[in-house]
Amino acid sequence: MEHQLIVSAAPHTRSSETIDRIMRDVLIALLPATIFGVFNFGLNALLTVILCIASCVGAEYIYEKLTHKEVTVGDYSAAVTGLLLALNLPPSVPFWIPIIGGAFAIVVVKQLYGGLGQNFMNPALAARAFLLISFAGIMTTWQLDGITTATPLGMLSNGLTLANPIGENGMILPSLLDAFLGRIGGCIGETSAIALLIGGIYLLARKVINWRIPVTFILTVFVLAFLLGGGFSLSFAAYQVVTGGLMLGAIFMATDYSSSPVTPIGQWIMGIGCGFLTVIIRFYGGYPEGVSFAIIIMNLFVPLIDKYTIPRAFGEVAR
Repeated sequence: MEHQLIVSAAPHTRSSETIDRIMRDVLIALLPATIFGVFNFGLNALLTVILCIASCVGAEYIYEKLTHKEVTVGDYSAAVTGLLLALNLPPSVPFWIPIIGGAFAIVVVKQLYGGLGQNFMNPALAARAFLLISFAGIMTTWQLDGITTATPLGMLSNGLTLANPIGENGMILPSLLDAFLGRIGGCIGETSAIALLIGGIYLLARKVINWRIPVTFILTVFVLAFLLGGGFSLSFAAYQVVTGGLMLGAIFMATDYSSSPVTPIGQWIMGIGCGFLTVIIRFYGGYPEGVSFAIIIMNLFVPLIDKYTIPRAFGEVAR
Protein backbone atom coordinates (compact mmCIF):
# COMPACT_ATOMS: atom_id res chain seq x y z
CA MET A 1 0.00 0.00 0.00
CA GLU A 2 1.54 3.27 -1.11
CA HIS A 3 -0.23 5.55 1.36
CA GLN A 4 -1.06 4.41 4.87
CA LEU A 5 -3.39 6.18 7.26
CA ILE A 6 -2.85 6.12 11.01
CA VAL A 7 -6.16 6.03 12.85
CA SER A 8 -6.31 7.08 16.48
CA ALA A 9 -8.96 8.07 18.96
CA ALA A 10 -10.06 11.70 19.35
CA PRO A 11 -9.32 14.34 20.47
CA HIS A 12 -6.47 15.20 18.13
CA THR A 13 -3.97 17.88 19.11
CA ARG A 14 -1.94 19.75 16.53
CA SER A 15 1.16 21.74 17.32
CA SER A 16 3.91 23.46 15.36
CA GLU A 17 6.47 22.47 18.00
CA THR A 18 9.22 20.09 16.95
CA ILE A 19 12.04 18.49 18.89
CA ASP A 20 14.73 20.42 17.06
CA ARG A 21 12.93 23.76 17.62
CA ILE A 22 12.60 23.10 21.35
CA MET A 23 16.21 22.01 21.65
CA ARG A 24 17.39 25.05 19.70
CA ASP A 25 15.48 27.25 22.14
CA VAL A 26 17.17 25.53 25.07
CA LEU A 27 20.59 26.07 23.50
CA ILE A 28 19.77 29.75 22.94
CA ALA A 29 18.55 30.08 26.54
CA LEU A 30 21.82 28.59 27.82
CA LEU A 31 23.98 31.04 25.85
CA PRO A 32 24.05 33.83 28.50
CA ALA A 33 25.26 31.43 31.21
CA THR A 34 27.74 29.81 28.78
CA ILE A 35 29.20 33.12 27.62
CA PHE A 36 29.52 34.36 31.19
CA GLY A 37 31.11 31.07 32.25
CA VAL A 38 33.77 31.37 29.57
CA PHE A 39 34.33 35.03 30.45
CA ASN A 40 34.54 34.19 34.16
CA PHE A 41 36.79 31.12 33.96
CA GLY A 42 38.72 31.47 30.72
CA LEU A 43 39.67 29.23 27.81
CA ASN A 44 39.66 26.00 29.83
CA ALA A 45 35.93 26.50 30.35
CA LEU A 46 35.45 26.94 26.60
CA LEU A 47 37.45 23.77 25.92
CA THR A 48 35.29 21.87 28.43
CA VAL A 49 32.12 23.08 26.69
CA ILE A 50 33.43 22.03 23.26
CA LEU A 51 34.57 18.61 24.48
CA CYS A 52 31.29 17.89 26.27
CA ILE A 53 29.16 18.75 23.25
CA ALA A 54 31.47 16.86 20.87
CA SER A 55 31.51 13.82 23.18
CA CYS A 56 27.72 13.68 23.47
CA VAL A 57 27.07 14.21 19.76
CA GLY A 58 29.81 11.74 18.82
CA ALA A 59 28.61 9.10 21.28
CA GLU A 60 25.05 9.35 19.98
CA TYR A 61 26.15 9.13 16.33
CA ILE A 62 28.46 6.15 16.93
CA TYR A 63 25.93 4.26 19.07
CA GLU A 64 23.09 4.72 16.57
CA LYS A 65 25.34 3.71 13.67
CA LEU A 66 26.55 0.58 15.46
CA THR A 67 23.02 -0.43 16.45
CA HIS A 68 21.62 0.38 12.97
CA LYS A 69 19.20 2.97 14.34
CA GLU A 70 18.18 6.25 12.78
CA VAL A 71 20.84 8.88 13.46
CA THR A 72 19.17 11.64 15.48
CA VAL A 73 22.02 14.05 16.21
CA GLY A 74 20.24 16.59 14.01
CA ASP A 75 17.55 17.14 16.64
CA TYR A 76 20.11 18.93 18.88
CA SER A 77 19.14 16.89 21.96
CA ALA A 78 22.65 15.45 22.30
CA ALA A 79 24.11 18.95 21.99
CA VAL A 80 21.80 20.17 24.78
CA THR A 81 22.91 17.29 27.01
CA GLY A 82 26.55 18.11 26.28
CA LEU A 83 26.14 21.79 27.04
CA LEU A 84 24.22 21.10 30.27
CA LEU A 85 26.91 18.66 31.36
CA ALA A 86 29.63 21.20 30.63
CA LEU A 87 27.86 23.87 32.66
CA ASN A 88 27.72 21.42 35.58
CA LEU A 89 31.47 20.81 35.59
CA PRO A 90 34.26 22.74 37.36
CA PRO A 91 36.29 24.83 34.90
CA SER A 92 39.56 23.12 35.88
CA VAL A 93 38.66 19.51 34.97
CA PRO A 94 41.14 17.61 32.74
CA PHE A 95 40.14 16.98 29.12
CA TRP A 96 39.17 13.33 29.62
CA ILE A 97 36.43 14.12 32.19
CA PRO A 98 34.04 15.70 29.61
CA ILE A 99 34.67 12.81 27.22
CA ILE A 100 33.84 10.13 29.82
CA GLY A 101 30.88 12.13 31.14
CA GLY A 102 29.41 12.74 27.69
CA ALA A 103 29.65 9.07 26.71
CA PHE A 104 28.05 8.00 29.99
CA ALA A 105 25.19 10.49 29.63
CA ILE A 106 24.31 9.48 26.09
CA VAL A 107 24.99 5.74 26.00
CA VAL A 108 24.17 4.59 29.53
CA VAL A 109 21.45 7.02 30.62
CA LYS A 110 19.80 7.89 27.30
CA GLN A 111 20.31 5.29 24.56
CA LEU A 112 20.25 2.10 26.63
CA TYR A 113 16.81 3.11 27.88
CA GLY A 114 15.43 3.69 24.41
CA GLY A 115 16.70 7.09 23.35
CA LEU A 116 15.14 10.53 23.52
CA GLY A 117 12.04 10.64 25.72
CA GLN A 118 12.69 7.25 27.32
CA ASN A 119 15.35 8.19 29.88
CA PHE A 120 14.05 8.10 33.45
CA MET A 121 16.45 10.77 34.72
CA ASN A 122 18.22 13.76 33.27
CA PRO A 123 21.29 12.45 31.38
CA ALA A 124 23.52 15.44 32.17
CA LEU A 125 22.75 15.27 35.90
CA ALA A 126 23.25 11.51 35.96
CA ALA A 127 26.64 11.95 34.29
CA ARG A 128 27.60 14.66 36.77
CA ALA A 129 26.66 12.41 39.70
CA PHE A 130 28.65 9.54 38.15
CA LEU A 131 31.71 11.77 37.72
CA LEU A 132 31.36 13.21 41.22
CA ILE A 133 31.25 9.75 42.79
CA SER A 134 34.05 8.37 40.61
CA PHE A 135 36.41 11.35 40.62
CA ALA A 136 35.49 13.29 43.76
CA GLY A 137 38.78 15.16 44.05
CA ILE A 138 38.70 16.50 40.50
CA MET A 139 35.00 17.33 40.63
CA THR A 140 35.30 19.35 43.85
CA THR A 141 38.29 21.51 42.91
CA TRP A 142 37.25 25.06 42.07
CA GLN A 143 39.24 27.91 40.58
CA LEU A 144 38.61 31.60 39.98
CA ASP A 145 41.16 33.85 38.28
CA GLY A 146 43.62 30.94 38.35
CA ILE A 147 43.41 30.59 42.14
CA THR A 148 41.96 27.51 43.83
CA THR A 149 39.03 28.55 46.00
CA ALA A 150 35.92 27.19 47.68
CA THR A 151 32.39 27.76 46.48
CA PRO A 152 30.16 30.09 48.51
CA LEU A 153 28.18 27.11 49.82
CA GLY A 154 31.44 25.46 50.85
CA MET A 155 32.44 28.62 52.71
CA LEU A 156 29.08 28.67 54.49
CA SER A 157 29.56 25.07 55.56
CA ASN A 158 32.96 26.04 56.99
CA GLY A 159 31.40 28.60 59.30
CA LEU A 160 31.51 31.85 57.33
CA THR A 161 28.38 34.01 57.33
CA LEU A 162 27.18 37.14 55.56
CA ALA A 163 27.64 39.00 58.86
CA ASN A 164 31.17 37.60 59.34
CA PRO A 165 32.43 36.95 55.80
CA ILE A 166 36.18 36.71 56.53
CA GLY A 167 37.67 33.43 57.74
CA GLU A 168 40.84 32.84 59.77
CA ASN A 169 42.66 31.56 56.67
CA GLY A 170 41.88 34.73 54.74
CA MET A 171 38.94 33.19 52.88
CA ILE A 172 36.30 35.82 52.05
CA LEU A 173 32.65 34.96 51.48
CA PRO A 174 31.36 36.79 48.36
CA SER A 175 28.60 39.30 48.87
CA LEU A 176 25.01 38.63 47.85
CA LEU A 177 25.44 40.97 44.87
CA ASP A 178 28.63 39.22 43.71
CA ALA A 179 26.87 35.87 44.01
CA PHE A 180 23.89 37.14 42.00
CA LEU A 181 26.10 38.53 39.25
CA GLY A 182 28.42 35.52 39.21
CA ARG A 183 31.88 36.64 40.29
CA ILE A 184 32.31 33.54 42.43
CA GLY A 185 33.84 30.08 42.21
CA GLY A 186 31.75 27.14 41.11
CA CYS A 187 30.76 25.13 38.06
CA ILE A 188 31.05 26.80 34.66
CA GLY A 189 27.39 27.61 34.17
CA GLU A 190 25.96 27.85 37.67
CA THR A 191 27.62 30.99 39.00
CA SER A 192 25.62 33.80 37.38
CA ALA A 193 22.04 33.80 38.62
CA ILE A 194 21.12 36.73 36.41
CA ALA A 195 22.37 34.98 33.25
CA LEU A 196 20.34 31.88 34.12
CA LEU A 197 17.25 33.97 34.85
CA ILE A 198 17.54 35.60 31.42
CA GLY A 199 17.59 32.13 29.86
CA GLY A 200 14.64 31.03 31.99
CA ILE A 201 12.57 34.04 30.96
CA TYR A 202 13.32 33.23 27.31
CA LEU A 203 12.13 29.63 27.75
CA LEU A 204 8.94 30.80 29.49
CA ALA A 205 8.27 33.34 26.75
CA ARG A 206 8.76 30.65 24.11
CA LYS A 207 6.53 28.30 26.15
CA VAL A 208 9.23 25.64 26.19
CA ILE A 209 8.91 25.14 29.96
CA ASN A 210 6.14 25.69 32.49
CA TRP A 211 6.67 27.96 35.49
CA ARG A 212 5.42 25.50 38.12
CA ILE A 213 8.54 23.38 38.70
CA PRO A 214 11.20 26.15 38.71
CA VAL A 215 9.10 28.58 40.78
CA THR A 216 8.07 26.03 43.41
CA PHE A 217 11.62 24.62 43.51
CA ILE A 218 13.17 28.04 44.15
CA LEU A 219 10.46 29.22 46.57
CA THR A 220 10.71 26.01 48.61
CA VAL A 221 14.47 26.47 49.01
CA PHE A 222 13.98 30.13 49.96
CA VAL A 223 11.28 29.43 52.57
CA LEU A 224 13.07 26.46 54.14
CA ALA A 225 16.40 28.29 54.19
CA PHE A 226 14.67 31.18 55.96
CA LEU A 227 13.08 28.86 58.52
CA LEU A 228 15.96 26.45 59.08
CA GLY A 229 19.01 28.64 58.45
CA GLY A 230 18.99 30.22 61.88
CA GLY A 231 18.10 33.83 62.59
CA PHE A 232 15.24 33.98 60.07
CA SER A 233 17.43 35.94 57.68
CA LEU A 234 16.02 36.96 54.31
CA SER A 235 19.52 37.69 52.99
CA PHE A 236 20.68 34.19 53.97
CA ALA A 237 17.66 32.65 52.25
CA ALA A 238 18.32 34.71 49.13
CA TYR A 239 21.99 33.65 49.24
CA GLN A 240 20.93 30.00 49.20
CA VAL A 241 18.87 30.70 46.08
CA VAL A 242 21.51 32.51 44.00
CA THR A 243 24.46 30.27 44.89
CA GLY A 244 25.19 26.68 43.92
CA GLY A 245 23.35 24.95 41.12
CA LEU A 246 19.81 25.91 42.13
CA MET A 247 18.99 28.25 39.24
CA LEU A 248 20.59 25.98 36.64
CA GLY A 249 18.90 22.89 38.02
CA ALA A 250 15.46 24.42 38.62
CA ILE A 251 15.18 26.09 35.21
CA PHE A 252 16.97 23.73 32.85
CA MET A 253 17.09 20.24 34.37
CA ALA A 254 14.18 19.70 36.73
CA THR A 255 11.95 20.71 33.78
CA ASP A 256 13.29 18.00 31.46
CA TYR A 257 10.27 16.66 29.56
CA SER A 258 10.98 12.94 29.84
CA SER A 259 11.96 12.95 33.53
CA SER A 260 9.45 15.40 35.03
CA PRO A 261 5.71 15.04 35.74
CA VAL A 262 3.18 15.91 33.06
CA THR A 263 0.31 16.85 35.37
CA PRO A 264 0.01 20.30 36.99
CA ILE A 265 -0.29 18.85 40.50
CA GLY A 266 2.63 16.54 39.78
CA GLN A 267 4.77 19.50 38.73
CA TRP A 268 4.01 21.24 42.03
CA ILE A 269 5.01 18.08 43.88
CA MET A 270 8.20 17.82 41.82
CA GLY A 271 9.24 21.39 42.57
CA ILE A 272 8.48 21.19 46.28
CA GLY A 273 10.18 17.79 46.59
CA CYS A 274 13.32 19.01 44.82
CA GLY A 275 13.47 22.10 47.03
CA PHE A 276 12.96 20.12 50.22
CA LEU A 277 15.66 17.57 49.37
CA THR A 278 18.08 20.31 48.30
CA VAL A 279 17.82 22.07 51.66
CA ILE A 280 18.06 18.81 53.63
CA ILE A 281 21.24 17.79 51.79
CA ARG A 282 22.78 21.27 52.04
CA PHE A 283 22.03 21.77 55.73
CA TYR A 284 22.32 18.27 57.15
CA GLY A 285 24.33 16.25 54.63
CA GLY A 286 28.06 15.90 54.19
CA TYR A 287 28.07 17.72 50.84
CA PRO A 288 27.41 21.49 50.67
CA GLU A 289 25.38 21.21 47.45
CA GLY A 290 22.26 19.14 46.94
CA VAL A 291 20.52 20.22 43.72
CA SER A 292 21.78 17.42 41.45
CA PHE A 293 20.96 14.61 43.87
CA ALA A 294 17.60 16.18 44.76
CA ILE A 295 16.51 16.25 41.10
CA ILE A 296 17.75 12.71 40.45
CA ILE A 297 15.89 11.37 43.49
CA MET A 298 12.66 13.10 42.41
CA ASN A 299 13.15 11.78 38.85
CA LEU A 300 12.76 8.27 40.28
CA PHE A 301 9.36 9.18 41.71
CA VAL A 302 7.96 10.76 38.53
CA PRO A 303 6.10 7.64 37.29
CA LEU A 304 4.44 7.29 40.70
CA ILE A 305 3.61 11.00 40.84
CA ASP A 306 2.02 10.90 37.38
CA LYS A 307 0.06 7.77 38.26
CA TYR A 308 -1.64 9.33 41.28
CA THR A 309 -2.09 12.88 39.94
CA ILE A 310 -3.51 12.15 36.49
CA PRO A 311 -6.90 13.90 36.09
CA ARG A 312 -9.98 11.69 35.95
CA ALA A 313 -11.21 11.16 32.39
CA PHE A 314 -14.47 12.89 31.48
CA GLY A 315 -17.39 10.60 32.32
CA GLU A 316 -15.27 8.22 34.40
CA VAL A 317 -16.97 6.87 37.52
CA ALA A 318 -14.91 6.97 40.71
CA ARG A 319 -14.16 3.60 42.21
